[in-house]
Amino acid sequence: MDQIHQDHVKIGQDKYVTKKSLLSHLRTYNMYYEGQALQLRHREEEGELIVEGLFNICFGLRRPIRLQMQDDPERIRPPSSPTSVPSDDTPDTPEKDGLKQTPPAIMVTSPLNQLDEGASDGEGESTHLLRTRSDVGVCRQGGRRIKRHRCSINGHYYNHKTAVFTPAYGSVTNVRVNSSMTTSQVLRVLLKKFKIENSPNEFTLFLIHTSGERVHLKSTDHPLAVRIMEGPCEQVSKIVLMDADQVEEVTHDVAQYIKFEMPVLQSFITKLKEEEDREVQKLKNRYQHMRCMIERHMQTHHQTTTCV
Repeated sequence: MDQIHQDHVKIGQDKYVTKKSLLSHLRTYNMYYEGQALQLRHREEEGELIVEGLFNICFGLRRPIRLQMQDDPERIRPPSSPTSVPSDDTPDTPEKDGLKQTPPAIMVTSPLNQLDEGASDGEGESTHLLRTRSDVGVCRQGGRRIKRHRCSINGHYYNHKTAVFTPAYGSVTNVRVNSSMTTSQVLRVLLKKFKIENSPNEFTLFLIHTSGERVHLKSTDHPLAVRIMEGPCEQVSKIVLMDADQVEEVTHDVAQYIKFEMPVLQSFITKLKEEEDREVQKLKNRYQHMRCMIERHMQTHHQTTTCV
């Protein structure tokens, strides 16, 4: 059993593929992304094959997510200039030799400042999610406070009081993972990257094909390994982040009918109903025949008993 596991790579609970097969798919994957950052690397640790690199995930959320209100605490470096920075209560530095010394500007992020209404009216949507640190910046310069608004992710502003935000449906982001990480671990990495306060249990990953087939990646599955085995082309299939309680799997058999128009689907339903009615009638005829035979036998038996 140990020898079998050494020659195989785990992609899910009780699901294994051979190292040879995974490496073959990995070569195809890297050829597809040749010269791009999405190429993957592999190594072996104690006989275990590990693949690592950037992993694309699409957003398919219908509900808002809660974003972290404040950045992580960060040490502010003192300015390199020997000139001291004046505070709000300190008067301006007197002119010397006809020149007025200008203090250096310090950028201070302040999560308590509220976004101006309508600041995002001119923002366009992007198809790729970018991670930023805060949504509001304050520039203290020359004793004046100047608000500079910054976006959360994907160029959208969110409600600063409640810190809620819904990523654009179909937007793509990526995280750095490896093939040994499970779905639960990948979700935690994604939420940490964008400072999302929701629990990982509120989300799940689906492998969605263009045919409409939806395969749920269980918490014990390994998304990167599954992606490699499925192939690199995201026009065929993609990994999508979705709400855990709003989506269900769609099997391959059902997915074949999803692309048809309503009249065609209605004709399928009519034919299935006709076939069901025929099978029901056959079953009724069979049991009716059996009932008649039993009644005839009972009647014959009763007449024989009466004669005796």
